[in-house]
Amino acid sequence: MVIVESPAKARTVGQILGSKYVVAASQGHVRDLPKSKLGVDVEQEFEPSYVVMKEKQKLLNTLKRAGDEAKEIYLATDPDREGEAISWHLLTAAQWQNRADQPKRVVFHEITKRAVEEAFQNPREIDMQLVNAQQARRILDRLVGYQVSPLLWRRVQRGTSAGRVQSAALRMVVDREEEIKAFVPVESWTLEAQLFRDTDPVDKKHLFTGVLHSIKGGKGRLTIDKEGDARNYQDQLEDAAYAVSDVRKREVRQRPAAPFTTSTMQQEAGRKLRFTAQRTMAVAQQLYEGLAVGEKGQAGLITYMRTDSPRASAPAIDEAREYVAKRYGKDYLPEKARMYSTRAKNAQEAHEAIRPTSIGRTPDSLKAYLSKEQLDLYSLIWARMLASQMADARSESTTVDIDAACKGSSTVYLFRATGSVLIFAGFRTLYLESRDDDEDGEGRQALPALAKGDGLGCEQLESLQHFTQPPPKFTEATLIKMMEEKGIGRPSTYAPTIGTLTDRNYVEKERNRLTPTTLGVTVSKLLTEYFTDVMDLDFTAKMEE
Repeated sequence: MVIVESPAKARTVGQILGSKYVVAASQGHVRDLPKSKLGVDVEQEFEPSYVVMKEKQKLLNTLKRAGDEAKEIYLATDPDREGEAISWHLLTAAQWQNRADQPKRVVFHEITKRAVEEAFQNPREIDMQLVNAQQARRILDRLVGYQVSPLLWRRVQRGTSAGRVQSAALRMVVDREEEIKAFVPVESWTLEAQLFRDTDPVDKKHLFTGVLHSIKGGKGRLTIDKEGDARNYQDQLEDAAYAVSDVRKREVRQRPAAPFTTSTMQQEAGRKLRFTAQRTMAVAQQLYEGLAVGEKGQAGLITYMRTDSPRASAPAIDEAREYVAKRYGKDYLPEKARMYSTRAKNAQEAHEAIRPTSIGRTPDSLKAYLSKEQLDLYSLIWARMLASQMADARSESTTVDIDAACKGSSTVYLFRATGSVLIFAGFRTLYLESRDDDEDGEGRQALPALAKGDGLGCEQLESLQHFTQPPPKFTEATLIKMMEEKGIGRPSTYAPTIGTLTDRNYVEKERNRLTPTTLGVTVSKLLTEYFTDVMDLDFTAKMEE
């Protein structure tokens, strides 16, 4: 007998193992701390008291009977701390620890024939270190909830809640909103000239932009704070003569992004597909657990979707490189395989990156079998993995310095124009990572062929007013990114945390931006005042360690 979490996973694993195995689903946890009391003995080294969930008792009885009749029992729940804990709870609740042939734990990170068969050839015992790590987190979350919730019920309203990760994330959203409200914009001005080679016709096709950079012989870059100063410079430059004084070119290389982790997948699916984090995880779980793909039946299409590692296995990298060479040619293949590691705080890198279980299973080949959401997310994962093993994109970046000599004056102003031209697309042929709204893109204007001494004409010179911008409101993608950077939560908790904040009406979403509600601000302020540790981002990150 084999026990997994979900019916979908049971179907896929059952098809691989064949008729000698009965594969059943526990449908998640079967035991938890009681809902009606603390369930933790603080006086006895925080010993937890678990109870079988009321709605799972019948299912547990069924699993126990089937297990008691089976020759062997394999616990094949997910390959993480939560999965390890589910296996331990099943073992304990069904009292299988007393069997002569102890249930065996099998772990696989993708539901493919090779991975499942390898796992069954190498079973192990339940890893109590992983179980205890999950228990510690669960107990701590319960202690925080029981300590904090009564105060919220008394001071705010019944039904409000707090949690170790949830409250830290709420504070981040509230703090950002306060930053935005307290922000005082600073004014600045630039002078921009629409220039053209004096041998070219004056039309939009030949115009390019140069920005006033400095006064020749002056110290550093020119800053213009007031409109009056900008107008004075504009007046002085009214009849200036423009000429190229220097042209500098350099090659710029852009590396592809690493294969997906849970966090980067949620961010990219949010930006490109407009999926919420919870929707992304639900669809990814369907792809991981297996879907019917024609005559071959059920197939697990991606690796395990809860991971903080961008590392791919050697066979997966080899398969991707072979596909790149065959489909795009040797020019698109870097000399050596690319290896990736994470910079995320508290990352454990216990699993592989999220990738297709077979690069040869292209999105086009799956169109007939997947829903639109499934196909969209699979396409993103497939392209990201393949692009991660492709050659750099190469651009030529050009910087042109332009002297503007004013009539009747010895003052010479320096304008600067920058441009970039893609000379080899590399991985960009297939995939380009999207940007957050607080990241600057580089200017892409195309510059004409210019040489030192070339004379230029000025079609228009204008003063432009600018203001510094407040930090942007969080989106789900940028909040997840910040949580990962600060070590708040784990891959398994990013989506549920944001879901809880919106479900509790602590945060509302408008045009994909997260704004704290009055209730959310009240709860955050109260918790910050009375429960400093719970709301301390460093404390929350240290608890993860």
